[in-house]
Amino acid sequence: MSDKYILDGRNPVKADDLLAWGKWMQSANRKVAYDVPFPGIRVSTVFLGLDHAFGGIGPILFETMVFGGPLDQEQERYSTWEEAEAGHAAILERVKVAGDVAL
Repeated sequence: MSDKYILDGRNPVKADDLLAWGKWMQSANRKVAYDVPFPGIRVSTVFLGLDHAFGGIGPILFETMVFGGPLDQEQERYSTWEEAEAGHAAILERVKVAGDVAL
């Protein structure tokens, strides 16, 4: 079973051809969302291309991560583009609240 995926629009599709997957990963826009709510703080959500369920319930193919600020390195992972968008918005709101408190 392949643990590699590409996107067809916003839909993950299993990729059984390693070379085709690698080529797609090099050139694809895998960004779901990106925000800079405060200077020095970034919130990024991307399509990972690899199943991060590691044998659990999955696939887990998207990740939101915070860089900088009080929630630095916070992350959440998701199965679908829609979950990733909603998760990004939720973490972005947490970052804004934490940033306001820290200011």
